[in-house]
Amino acid sequence: MRILLAGDERDLNEIITQKLSSEGYSVDSCYDGAEAIDILSYTDYDAVILDIMMPKADGFAVLRAIRGAKKDTPVLFLTARDAVSDRVKGLDSGANDYLVKPFSLEELLARVRAMTRKSFGSSSNVLAVADLELDIASKTVTRGGAQIMLSAKEYALLEYLMVNKGRILSREKIEDHIWNFDYEGGTNVVDVYISYLRKKIDDGHKKKLIHTVRGRGYVIREDDED
Repeated sequence: MRILLAGDERDLNEIITQKLSSEGYSVDSCYDGAEAIDILSYTDYDAVILDIMMPKADGFAVLRAIRGAKKDTPVLFLTARDAVSDRVKGLDSGANDYLVKPFSLEELLARVRAMTRKSFGSSSNVLAVADLELDIASKTVTRGGAQIMLSAKEYALLEYLMVNKGRILSREKIEDHIWNFDYEGGTNVVDVYISYLRKKIDDGHKKKLIHTVRGRGYVIREDDED
């Protein structure tokens, strides 16, 4: 999943980015509201984390820009303001959640998981395709009950495919979603990681779940019809 983090506390941004990245999220970070609005005008995210107090444009202005563009992207506010009236204002403005500083990184992760789960229309932490299961909370993957060990990027790619089960995803869409702005890898990175996943997910199983749709991209589903 791809997340935008906007806040002017650079040290805190770095800590949050490192934690989210270690959990398999692709994170883009910026330090003022105007830059956040600009990035959001041409990039789609699974979630946005906003500090309310930022230079050039505050978190409320960024949220108005998101909702004004008719995007229902989940938004989590971070703030030092802990008055009930401030929380009510944040939620009434269209934010999905509100976290008061200082906070636990584990609580932040839990709130991000809850927001994105709701946005995907799921009430469960477990995504499933046939006998393949992915637990969003524990970051574990099993097939036929056997656990499969994945790298952070392999997990992120599999999660994205499973969230979009049955939907064909182009290479460009996958790359934009899984790799952030700082990525400087090769142009075949998606094909390489799909190959890694196939070896771990499909090898040794009669039913193949990851399919190539020629000229269009990749899809995860139970059948093998293009």
